Amino acid sequence: MSIWETLLGGGNLVKAVGDAVDNLFTSDEERLEKQLEHYKAEREYDYKEAQLLSDQNVAQTEVNKEEARTGNLFIAGWRPAIGWVGAFALLYQFVLYPLLLWIPGIKNPPKPLDYTLLYTLITGMLGIAGMRSYDKLKKTDTNKIVLFKKK
Repeated sequence: MSIWETLLGGGNLVKAVGDAVDNLFTSDEERLEKQLEHYKAEREYDYKEAQLLSDQNVAQTEVNKEEARTGNLFIAGWRPAIGWVGAFALLYQFVLYPLLLWIPGIKNPPKPLDYTLLYTLITGMLGIAGMRSYDKLKKTDTNKIVLFKKK
C-alpha cells in the first residue's frame, strides 16, 4: 500500500466494498454447496484419521503379542521393570522418606519425589479403567484370553 492509501484507509475500504459485493451476488445455493463440500472433506479427514489410528493399534497389538511370547528378560520384562520402579518409588515416597526425616543428626535430608509424576506413572501402570480389578472380580482367567480370533 502507498502512504496515501494508508492515510486515507483506502486499502480497507476496497476490501470491505469487495466483500459486500461478493456477499450480495453469492446465492444461498452456492453457499450451501460450499458448506456441503466442507462437511464432506471434514468427514473424509475424520475417517482417514480413525483408520490410521486403528491400523496403528492393530500393529501395536501384534508387537505386544510377540513381546509376550519371548522368554528374553530384556524384551518381555520391560513392563514388569516399570512396575517395580513404580513400586520402589512408592516405597521411598511413603515409607523410607518419612523414616529418614525422623533420624536425628541429618542436616540435609533427601528431597521427596515429585508426586505428580509419581501418580502419573502409577496410574498409567495400574490402568485408569481398572480392568484388571474387573477381571479379578469376575474371576476371569486372563491367561486364556485371546485378543483376536483366527478365522
